[in-house]
Amino acid sequence: MPALSPPFRRALTALLLAVVVLPSAASAAVPTSVPVARDRAAAAGDRAAVTGDAASSTVLLVGVTGLRWDDLSTVGTPALAELAATGAVGSTVVRSVRSSTCPSAGWLAVGAGGRADDTRAADGSCRTLAEPDVTGRVPGWDDFVAATDASAYDSRLGLLGDAVAAAGAVATGIGPGAAIALAGSDGAVVGEHVDLPGTTDALRDATAAALVGSSLVVVDAGSVRDPGRAMRDRAAGDEADAVPADPTQVDATGADPAQAIGPEVVAEPDRAEQVRAVDARLGAVLDAARAAGDDPTVLLVSVADSGRRAHLQVGAATGPGTAPGLLGSASTRQPGLLQTTDVAPTLLDALGIREHAAAGALVGAPVRVAPDDRSSADRVAALVDQNRRAQAVAPRVSGFYVLWVTLNLVLYVVVTVGLTRRGRSLLAWVRRRSRARSAVPHPGEEQAQARGVLQALRVAAVAVAAIPVATFLANLVPWWRAGAPGWVLGPLVAALALLVAVAAYAVPAWRRTPLGPVGVVAAITAVALGLDVALGARLSLDSLMGPGSLVAGRFYGFGNPALALFVTATILGAVAVVDPLVRRGRRRAATAVVALVGVLALGVVSGIVSTTPTTGANFGGPPVVVAGFLVLVVVTAGARLGWRRLGLVVAAGISASVVLSVLDWLRPADERTHLGRFVETVLDGGLGGVLLRKAGTNLRILLGSEQTLLAIGGLLLVVILLGRPARSALRAADGGPYAWLSGGAPLRALTTDAPLLVGGLTALAVALGFGFAINDSGVVVPATGVGLAVPLLVAACATWLLGRNARPPAESDPGHARVLS
Repeated sequence: MPALSPPFRRALTALLLAVVVLPSAASAAVPTSVPVARDRAAAAGDRAAVTGDAASSTVLLVGVTGLRWDDLSTVGTPALAELAATGAVGSTVVRSVRSSTCPSAGWLAVGAGGRADDTRAADGSCRTLAEPDVTGRVPGWDDFVAATDASAYDSRLGLLGDAVAAAGAVATGIGPGAAIALAGSDGAVVGEHVDLPGTTDALRDATAAALVGSSLVVVDAGSVRDPGRAMRDRAAGDEADAVPADPTQVDATGADPAQAIGPEVVAEPDRAEQVRAVDARLGAVLDAARAAGDDPTVLLVSVADSGRRAHLQVGAATGPGTAPGLLGSASTRQPGLLQTTDVAPTLLDALGIREHAAAGALVGAPVRVAPDDRSSADRVAALVDQNRRAQAVAPRVSGFYVLWVTLNLVLYVVVTVGLTRRGRSLLAWVRRRSRARSAVPHPGEEQAQARGVLQALRVAAVAVAAIPVATFLANLVPWWRAGAPGWVLGPLVAALALLVAVAAYAVPAWRRTPLGPVGVVAAITAVALGLDVALGARLSLDSLMGPGSLVAGRFYGFGNPALALFVTATILGAVAVVDPLVRRGRRRAATAVVALVGVLALGVVSGIVSTTPTTGANFGGPPVVVAGFLVLVVVTAGARLGWRRLGLVVAAGISASVVLSVLDWLRPADERTHLGRFVETVLDGGLGGVLLRKAGTNLRILLGSEQTLLAIGGLLLVVILLGRPARSALRAADGGPYAWLSGGAPLRALTTDAPLLVGGLTALAVALGFGFAINDSGVVVPATGVGLAVPLLVAACATWLLGRNARPPAESDPGHARVLS
């Protein structure tokens, strides 16, 4: 193996040092608090605003299900309106194991601090919650344990109750949902329990009595159910009709097949009546809180959906020192968004007993308040609008991927079949028609036809490659507010993609350079995604290719599709920028530029270059960037990429994740992200469960995702291009089947005119392969990367062929006249 050149060693050292030095420097230079708190002092103040002073104040949790901010009205819901006007508000993400959450699963998540589930009834109905039996045990607890154990989540039912009991704290629950939240791991209710009173006056009295002497009071204020979605009792023997939750039955869009089960009948009372009843109970509880001698901190959370269509639910807080604003948490890092899994850490922090919860068992974070200068009406309107956007995009994600996959496959077929098999392609038909009009075809006419085909091909390819970034940019326009949002979103994405395509050819020099259009589209994609993540991922959240808030998989940083797009764009963009330097023999400068781009990309992926630090936001992000750019540094420096160096690249990628994971784990528990929590899980002995869950997710998506079709299409393209016809075309001195497009130039000349293209594709293949291996839903990474890279490669080839075809016959190869004859 040849020795490494000095410029290569310097660039390699810079990229490797970035993995270690930048995270450490960022930890010292950038505040590590959550987005809703600007510094640690502010974070501490916000914590007091939500949870109060554990030594002198009681915490009152009021739980409901199915209540949304669009239910709010001054006349119909006066208690909720008052709470919204005087307290902090937010939207609660209630996603549990399934795409929609039943009340039982929602209350279980409160008590477990993680996702939990109930057994599935044959008719798809939710369980009617029941008060504890005579032994003080929650009815159906064994079902809850069985369903949660069968899920992919290692949640510990009864965590909150066990912690309260271990700390000797005094807790009182009112209503069946409160019994579930305060149950211990054995299903027995911890503390005192009061059956839900039948009248609001009785509920007021019961709450007032509970607030005397209790440090924690949990009240179940009732449920709101959609028409035809009333809960059903589960009597003894119903277990035969119930099946454990099967996570493999949830498709890539989050849809639950059980949603098709169940009678669609109108139930009474209607939604408005149910909302008024819940609001009356809430008003009674708030009256009791106001009358209490020790002014309690009140947290209102809707913990489940009202039917089988998921919605963002109500969240609100009020109490001593709680200023009006937006609720949020470190688990979402989005002001205005919290999760049901955040409730348990909030209560444990308020009681000062968090150390009694098992380390690593809590997946959420305490609720915080972000100051917001808008009026209460404007804050609520923003939350309603947020839910409207989530509702508008969710049903369109699957259709978008089908369309995007179809466009990619059509492009693949045109390139690999339509341009080579003239007798079976539309292009050959056009040529035959041209011959019919003239007995002797004119060489200029042949060239004009080829140029027309190539110009159309490269514009179409660039437009297809611009679609991904257009889906993110579309959220700059409030399309979801339209009466028919789908009819606005589709044309909007198409218009933005065409705008990016126009920009790719705006400068004549870009049009003449094979990698010019590639560089422009890649740069726009990388900059748009990088800036969005650095500013809080506001465009990515609830976009067609970004994470969905209703799915609750990710709220910040890079999701797997966005990661694939960003890595693909940065690598191809770097190739486009430095290829002219390599062509002129300036490899030292080219290597330095590649290393610099790699460092910047690593900073963005790791969250260092961000106003809302998200270091470790994606476990597979840093190693994918490090692996891809290390390979690109090697090939740019002119060194040979052997197995030994490839092994070093893999080791460096893994080391990047390990370093960033440990650095994130060293931060305070409430400020850790996915990587830090992963380290905590490993130390707590939960590595096996995490690996099994990731493997299951990968397998499920591999067998049932539209993106799998895209990946298969890309692989077929590679197979075809590496097949005998393609090899013959590459060996042919005149371009073989593509000779009529290349003007008689051999296709292998492309590697001379763009010497870094093959090396760049190698680096990209290593990066996407690495992403597939270490990410959950890993097939999404190469599939999405292929969807961006192949159209850009087609555009590059078409641009190069146009340049060759435009040359006069005298300047072309000797075989030119023969090819055109």
